[in-house]
Amino acid sequence: MFKKALAQAQADISDFLAAELARFGDDRVAQGMRYATDGGKRLRGFLVLETSALFGVAREQALFAAAAVECLHAYSLVHDDLPCMDDDDLRRGQPTVHVKWDEATAVLVGDALQTFAFELLADQRAGDADQRIELVASLARASGAQGMVLGQAQDIAAETAQAPLTLDQITELQGNKTGRLIEWPALAGAILGRADPAPLLAYARAIGLAFQIADDILDVTGDAATAGKALQKDAAAGKATFVSLLGLEGAQARAATLVAEAEAALAPYGEKAHNLAALARYIITRDK
Repeated sequence: MFKKALAQAQADISDFLAAELARFGDDRVAQGMRYATDGGKRLRGFLVLETSALFGVAREQALFAAAAVECLHAYSLVHDDLPCMDDDDLRRGQPTVHVKWDEATAVLVGDALQTFAFELLADQRAGDADQRIELVASLARASGAQGMVLGQAQDIAAETAQAPLTLDQITELQGNKTGRLIEWPALAGAILGRADPAPLLAYARAIGLAFQIADDILDVTGDAATAGKALQKDAAAGKATFVSLLGLEGAQARAATLVAEAEAALAPYGEKAHNLAALARYIITRDK
């Protein structure tokens, strides 16, 4: 059931984005926006759809927030892949935007996707006025200088640090860089459902950290062709990771504990949250 639900969410979000992005025409930036948002696991968008469904929110409404976080995530990847950042040539098995076009185009594509995310949240169909304001403000906080961007800056600083980061420092870094954009979809579902966000945020914080630990494990044990991106870059750069600090078995055990915590946080929702529980388990067993 989970795989079917995820596939349906991927299709729905892709169709929604295709329709919304069509109005931008076919210039280089518009092409890049479609290219950068094509494919991927859509886990953040799936989280919006599943958490909002707990409260009976119409899928047609929730798709605006689901597409918005996918655009925000895509922008972050386009910029993170640039030579001045993480310098990657491959993303989702395809050339990165700056490789397919050029660096200036990649910067503009990322800028356009970021602003488009907030345009989607401001659309009248995304919710009432109070909901839209809260969605916009919360995504800005999650993705900005106190969230994802802060995490990216911490990651860059770690490359030239005198000593490798400690476990607490890596946990904080990844909580900002990766975790905040996994927490936001859970918050969005609660905003749209006018519900207490606390249980869903506890769930999302657990799977956000588990997601990054799983990424570090994949970086060691995964296959680059399957993952669709370069692997073992952190080890080559001498950067500390959850695997380097905890060991492979220790990292796997920590990820499993986090999944158990995530599942426990879903208890108030009963069987309605079965896909969210399955997502937590999927996160640490995926191969890309």
